[in-house]
Order: sequence, then structure tokens, then C-alpha cells
Amino acid sequence: MIQRTRNYERTMLLLRDNPCVALLGPRQVGKTTLSRAIAANWAGPVTELDLERPSHLARLMDPELALERLDGLVVLDEIQRRPELFPILRGLIDRHPDRRYLVLGSAAPELLQQSSETLAGRIAFHHLGPFTIDELNKTDLDQLWLRGGFPRSYLASSDTASFEWRINFIRTFVEQDLPSLGSKVPAPTIERFWRMLAHSHGQIWNSSRFASSFGVADSTIRRYVDTLTASLVVDQLTPWHENVGKRQVRAPKVYVSDSGLLHALLDLPDLDALESHPILGASWKGFMITQLIEILEVRRSQRFFWATHSGAELDLLVVRGRERIGVEIKRTSTPRITRSLRSAMDTLGLDRTYVVHAGEQSFPLAEDVQAVAAADIVDWRW
Repeated sequence: MIQRTRNYERTMLLLRDNPCVALLGPRQVGKTTLSRAIAANWAGPVTELDLERPSHLARLMDPELALERLDGLVVLDEIQRRPELFPILRGLIDRHPDRRYLVLGSAAPELLQQSSETLAGRIAFHHLGPFTIDELNKTDLDQLWLRGGFPRSYLASSDTASFEWRINFIRTFVEQDLPSLGSKVPAPTIERFWRMLAHSHGQIWNSSRFASSFGVADSTIRRYVDTLTASLVVDQLTPWHENVGKRQVRAPKVYVSDSGLLHALLDLPDLDALESHPILGASWKGFMITQLIEILEVRRSQRFFWATHSGAELDLLVVRGRERIGVEIKRTSTPRITRSLRSAMDTLGLDRTYVVHAGEQSFPLAEDVQAVAAADIVDWRW
């Protein structure tokens, strides 16, 4: 079994410092497996309740009475099925501050809002995404890119088996998972939208173009993309803008969160198909942005892209306090400082700049610019 050490240690640290921790992520990403590893190493009593199992739900017919009796660590899996438990948890936490609650769920807007409001000051959140390269072997980078990081997809016996798993995941997700999270959008509609979105992977969001294709209002299209974003299968990268005397892009970029799902949505079952498809560069760029954000634990409030209407662009801008770090990502083995990158460096006053590339060596490109091989981000810290 692949050890998810970084996520394990982070969740254990949050449990040490917070009475309740919400472990959020899409279905099949490994939340239950991680919670079992935590339970197995917990120093004290542990109770695990899966809210999809009728026998476990039966134990919660009177949830306050049932939970009042449980000491130590209590794990509640699929918490989105019983959001009414959050007010009860608040009372339990206030009465028993030494107890710990680990709640697992797929992110839905109502779940996040209710838990944040009801357990304000008592809950911490950790997002568990698909596998990242620091959890695997560096030499498996292309396999991770092609198949994505969902455990059963990545660990499948062949590319064909992996692809079939992802096709089935997409079908189940739109037909069962999204409705269970409160989505009212018909499954064929949201699947068609998701596939269309895949063709625009990594592009600047234009709701009017999608609305025209679907024959619906812009607000309806925004609801579609927000539904997929809240369910953690689509991500949006915020534009950075400031007073620099240039017309800057103010719409977000939209990505399919997992590269394997992207390739399944586009019917790309193997590397040969991927490498001959126009999405190649955008797929690689989105994949590496996700890897960097997860491995380096870049918070949502710290990550942006920057672009001007004249064509200058920076793939990833990380703002931490007063420090600005720029990243350009290229599917090439011969990285260089492009005019667009130089414009971003000069305009934004970057403190450090990196060019992440598909070659095998990391080396300086200039005094203030470092070329970083994709596999080396495992050992990279900024």
C-alpha cells in the first residue's frame, strides 16, 4: 500500500491542535484508507462510523446520546449524509474538549458552510487530493500524469484497466455522487458540460461562450462550474491584478483537477493518444500546477496566475506575505527565459522565478531564475 505520509502527518497534527478535523476530498480518493491508518495508530479508544452503512446509522438513531458515550477519537465517514450532526458535535466538543472528531466527506457547499458556521473556532479542514509524485517513485511521473492520482486508477494493472475505471467513475459521479451532494442538474447535462470544459482545460473562463453553446443563461453556466468546483473535480485559479499600467485578465482559469479524469473525458487512453492531442501542453501545465500546489502546500489564498491582454503571462504566482514567487511550466527539455516570463518578472517584481520543465536536469538559467526538472519538485522547498 502506498503510504500517504505528508497527508497522514498533517491530519495528525491538526487533530492534536483541534477538537474536530474535516478530511475533505472527492469519492474514491482514499479518505477512508487514511482515516483507518490514523485510527490504527491512535493512542486511545477509537470508534469508526460509516454513515453509508445501515447498521452504523442505526447506532445513531439518538445521535446525541450515542456520541455522548464515545471517548477518544470518533471517525464519522460520509458526514455529508447527516449534516444535522454538526450542532450536536458542537455541544459535545464544548463539554468534552479532550475528545477528537475526524469527519470525512465529499465537499458540498452546504456541508462546508454549515460546518464552518456551526463549529467556528472548533474545526480545521484538510483537503485530500489524488496521489502526488512525492508519494510515489520519481520515475512514475508519466504514469501519474496519464492515469491521474485516484488510487484505483493509478494502481490499475494496465492503462486499459485504469481508463475503464475512470470512465466508470465519471458515470457514477454524475449519476449518483452529484445528486447525493444536492446537485439538481440532470446527469447528461452536467456530463456534457464537464466534457466541454475539458476541451477548455487551463483556459481563461468565458461563461458566455459556454452559455451560448448550451442555450442557457450565464448564471446557469456559472452554477454548473461551481457545482463541479465544490465537488473537487474542477479547480479555478484566481487571476492576480494590481495597478501596473497594463490591461490585465480578471477572469479565472478553470482546470479539471485530476489529469487522469481530464484524459478520460477527452477519450485519451494512453500516452500515444495524449502526445498527439492538442491538449498536451495544457494537460501537462495543469498537472504540474496541481503537483506544486499539493506538495508545497500552497493555500488557496496564496496562489494565482497573471496575464495581460497583450499576451504576457505567468502560469503560477505564489504570494506569501511580501514575497512573490513566479513559476512558468513548459513541456520541453530545453527550458529558457521567454519574453513573456521576463515581462512578468519585471512587472510584478518577482523575488524568485522558476521554470518547471520535462527534462531530467535542474540548473540555473540566470542569476534570478532556476530551471527545475519536473521530477525534482519532490525535493524542492521554497
